Amino acid sequence: MFGSFDISTSGLTAQRVRLDTIASNLANVHTTHDASGKVNPYRRLYPTFEPQRTSAGGAGVRVASIQQDQSDFRVAHEPWNPDHDANGNVLYPNVDLSTEQVNALEATRAYEANITAVETTKSMIAATMRILA
Repeated sequence: MFGSFDISTSGLTAQRVRLDTIASNLANVHTTHDASGKVNPYRRLYPTFEPQRTSAGGAGVRVASIQQDQSDFRVAHEPWNPDHDANGNVLYPNVDLSTEQVNALEATRAYEANITAVETTKSMIAATMRILA
């Protein structure tokens, strides 16, 4: 009976993690060095998901890992920037704002769909209880 709750709540958790990684990517879109001051651009993060079985036999999804995107960094010629190399180029994170915006929109819609599924399940259980009572 509560398996559909397991599925929906696991989806909610997965999409929350996805939104957290998107927020981290957006917050670090201009980060060109690490906390120690060494030139080390931020690498875009993304979660990977996998199916999950619950102890009650239900299904769902879980975050398998959070990976770093290994695509190339953006390069900008900025000889005035303290993080430039010998040629005056600065490496910027491999974060694309439009991609992150689309991913955030998709994750938000998936989150909303899981909320709707939880609400529908609650309504169905309540209707069943009214019939049985």
